[in-house]
Amino acid sequence: MENIQDSVSEYTKDSAQKIDTDALYHEQMLKALYAGFGIRFCAFIIDLLIIFGVHSLILKPIYHFTNLDSAKLWIDYFSVGHLLDALVFYLYFVLMTKYFKQTLGKMICNIRVERMDRQQLTWTDVLFREWIGRIISGVFANLPYLVTIFTKKHRGIHDYFADTVVIKNKFEKFFYLK
Repeated sequence: MENIQDSVSEYTKDSAQKIDTDALYHEQMLKALYAGFGIRFCAFIIDLLIIFGVHSLILKPIYHFTNLDSAKLWIDYFSVGHLLDALVFYLYFVLMTKYFKQTLGKMICNIRVERMDRQQLTWTDVLFREWIGRIISGVFANLPYLVTIFTKKHRGIHDYFADTVVIKNKFEKFFYLK
């Protein structure tokens, strides 16, 4: 009888140890799967350099020859140049994210945007994430991006708006496991 109790006791210890090990593996996979602040920040800097290049190569010559950037609609803030710059900025992020799930910066850093429910990104998701989320973050001096440091899945405020996450491409198979 004592032998059976020892076996049961050992079995429950092994089961508890297995559960702890599984939880530890799961937690480590979460850390590896989701892209953190550093890699996302690098991707954003690359994107800003690309947008700056487009601005310098395409918009600046147009502004120079047409003087279009000095035309004002109501106030200085709403100049045609400022609106075109904003249009290029937001269209870049919205269209790249909608059609490729990543911008060129994210492609270089090997990360991409996915919905939490693992479905295709919709226009609503992308507009809330890349347009509304960026405007709100810009109003608060881009400080809401720092939220990604402190959340478990490294989600920013704009990710919460659209119910999205940014994952590392090399771990995408783990993301699609339920």
